[in-house]
Amino acid sequence: MKGTVGELGEFGLIRELTSRLTTTPAVRVGPGDDAAVVSAPDRRVVASTDVLVEGRHFRRDWSTAYDVGRKAAAQNLADIAAMGAVPTALLLGLVVPAELPVTWPSELMDGLRDECQVAGAAVVGGDVVRGDTITVSITALGDLRNQEPVTRGGAQPGDIVAVTGWLGWSAAGHAVLSRGFRSPRAFVEAHRRPEPPYHAGPAAAALGATAMCDVSDGLIADLGHIAESSKVRIDVRSGAIDIPSQMNDIGQAVGVDPMQWVLTGGEDHAIVATFPPDVKLPARWKVIGEVLNPSALPQVTVDGAPWTSQGGWDHFGDIES
Repeated sequence: MKGTVGELGEFGLIRELTSRLTTTPAVRVGPGDDAAVVSAPDRRVVASTDVLVEGRHFRRDWSTAYDVGRKAAAQNLADIAAMGAVPTALLLGLVVPAELPVTWPSELMDGLRDECQVAGAAVVGGDVVRGDTITVSITALGDLRNQEPVTRGGAQPGDIVAVTGWLGWSAAGHAVLSRGFRSPRAFVEAHRRPEPPYHAGPAAAALGATAMCDVSDGLIADLGHIAESSKVRIDVRSGAIDIPSQMNDIGQAVGVDPMQWVLTGGEDHAIVATFPPDVKLPARWKVIGEVLNPSALPQVTVDGAPWTSQGGWDHFGDIES
């Protein structure tokens, strides 16, 4: 579609965006009414929200609108899965300048829709507003399906720590893009479009996970959330974490130890969880550490020692893009 958002107008833009959507059996009333209606068989709704701002969380010269849509949906739906729930629905709040070409929000919606389909959810509504900076606000919903939610506060001394999904790939891709390159493509794409293992969250809950979260701020930072909430110490074994040869190559090229990306790089949205030591985990899970009694040492250690290098995502820190 040609033209700008301003030329199309609010209601024309809404019609254009909603025309691109699909639905699921959980959606009883979709876009077009005062509010959506989504079935909640469990009678409990898991909800999460997040905001992406242009120049802060994405750059249009690095990512297409479709990429931003996939990423915005993924990081919210991953939060739902990390509670042990199944994603069901997503709501969009969109702020765009009037001079923005209509193709941009249209492609954004395509990305949101397609990522929702991967997770088994659907975009069910939202709002659009004129503003100076592109801002994408997402609210995701999920259903626990009669499982108890897995919070960050249940880890016990003696538990094992396991992860499924990629670690450090998005940070390596960011390093590549920051230096003006576009390859290795797999790492660049991991930064543009993370691929959370949505199925693993509910599966971990069924296996008896005691605590869980997705790796959005960095492995050490997110394990730190679990350690703090559970009042335990967590030790990560670096030798248990595989680093792909191409990531080693990128690290050598830019002068960064790739373990830094693995331990502190966020936005991969892998899922990390603690389990009782006798649990038999599927092959997709990798045991990378253990939960210990609290001590005077930092709450998260690597190979028994504090990790002194800086890292981890902070929304009030430096611009990430």
